[in-house]
Amino acid sequence: MRITDTSDLWWKTAVVYCLDVETYMDWNGDGCGDFAGLAQRIDHLADLGVTCLWLMPFYPTAERDDGYDITDFYGVDPRLGTHGDLVEVLRTARDRGMRVIVDLVVNHTSVKHPWFQQARKSRESPFHDFYVWRDDEPPDTSDQVVFPDQEDSIWTLNEPTGEWYLHKFYKEQPDLNVANPLVRDEIAKVIGFWLQLGIDGFRVDAVPFLLETSGIDEQEAEHFQDPHQYLRALRALIARRAEAAVLLGEVNLPHEEQQQFFGGTDGDELTMQFDFIAMQAMYLSLARCDTAPLVDALTSRPQVSPDNQWGMFVRNHDELTLDKLSEDERQEVFAAFGPEERMQVYGRGLTRRLPPMLDGDPRRVRMVYSLMFSLPGTPVLFYGEEIGMGENLAAEGRLAVRTPMQWTSGRNGGFSPAAASKLPGPVVEGGFSPEFVNVADQRRDPDSLLSFMRLLIRRYRESPELGWGTYEVLGQPHPEVLASLSTWDDGALVALHNLGAEPRTVPLTLSGCDSTHRLEDLLVTRSTAIADDGSVELTLDGYGYRWLRVVARESRRLL
Repeated sequence: MRITDTSDLWWKTAVVYCLDVETYMDWNGDGCGDFAGLAQRIDHLADLGVTCLWLMPFYPTAERDDGYDITDFYGVDPRLGTHGDLVEVLRTARDRGMRVIVDLVVNHTSVKHPWFQQARKSRESPFHDFYVWRDDEPPDTSDQVVFPDQEDSIWTLNEPTGEWYLHKFYKEQPDLNVANPLVRDEIAKVIGFWLQLGIDGFRVDAVPFLLETSGIDEQEAEHFQDPHQYLRALRALIARRAEAAVLLGEVNLPHEEQQQFFGGTDGDELTMQFDFIAMQAMYLSLARCDTAPLVDALTSRPQVSPDNQWGMFVRNHDELTLDKLSEDERQEVFAAFGPEERMQVYGRGLTRRLPPMLDGDPRRVRMVYSLMFSLPGTPVLFYGEEIGMGENLAAEGRLAVRTPMQWTSGRNGGFSPAAASKLPGPVVEGGFSPEFVNVADQRRDPDSLLSFMRLLIRRYRESPELGWGTYEVLGQPHPEVLASLSTWDDGALVALHNLGAEPRTVPLTLSGCDSTHRLEDLLVTRSTAIADDGSVELTLDGYGYRWLRVVARESRRLL
């Protein structure tokens, strides 16, 4: 491989930044974020080092599920702007070196979508079979609902036709019948439309639910026996329309099942998937100050195509799900990071952001982000993480982390000049309020979290071995320390992270190295000699972290 190959598979070393236009920046003063405001903040993202912008749903919505109940797959919510405003953002982002991907939410629609409005009127409607129905009264399905505090069944009676319609999420989000070829054609048109407009790919929402055929008429399902063939067809479609576009899938399943959604070793289905298993194991490791759960998760990953990639994240827009941990493990994480009932949701997750979970300790916060960027995969940030935003637990459920972006210490954190009652959600209060946490102050502070994240991202982008290389956990005696070696082409990078509060001296032996090599720290200015036998001892502060490049005497790499 050559360094020039990294531009072909850009997603393997991208820095992805997720935001909701509604909560990012209000430019017209009506209290709602908009595309005009986002355009004004593109330079903040470029300065941070973002290379891929992920936009949460901006489509017209009935606002039952924070934008995920869509009424028009081709539209732009008028509160946020127009198609023209979106195109201006795409053009400006591209000028600053950023690609843009958008949410693809096609496993269901809103009940107010024109398709469902027609479908529910009559069994004879041409849109009736766009959805999944049953004639007989359904059994108890309370154990299958996604939101157990909101719904008690996945079926709801439709009075006009006397049938029940399927909805895995809220009853206001009827599931589409993907076994219907007309539905699949419509999904292909939606994808083609946004690609033609200049989108660089999609974050595909709830992929297993999209391919799920339970509840569908048996005869119809017989003609859709291999849902993964459909996923391969979607991947082929975007390759034809925009060869560098990606499908980043939300697949919260065990690793061996995720491999299937990649397309096995052929890698011809989803381009990328979030590694929910490693994320949950990371929090268990943090709670225990023991790297073993995270190491087990990383080393148990299945083999995937070199063209595929895992997405690594600390936090996202939903609850911090812990559903793949055992009940005892989940309670450990709850006790460490969300002991109050109001911090927990659905019995499986947390409604908190990282800094409050770590009591605002800047050492631990920076160590966790350093760890995330050093793990094998592509880092994905949620807006506000770059400055250490907190949550507002007064907001319901997942909305606790979807608070307005904090730009200044002024009114509404500089998000909007409107009255607080007109905002999409309450601003964070207390120690993580805009008075103490905002972009403007941190831009001027070389010791701020924002400055650290800029450095981290720059070093990540200069280290393609992290996204492309082989990953090896190095043996050493401290269970609270993770020592790893990433190698690719002529590059090798050692990363050390101390999950514990006590300083540690870490002895390592680096195969193939001798006294003609040295270690150069990438996050500070420091050089460490290596002995003739490849041995070296490295010191780590409590909650310390170090990135060290292995440098041979004749190396031409810039440091």
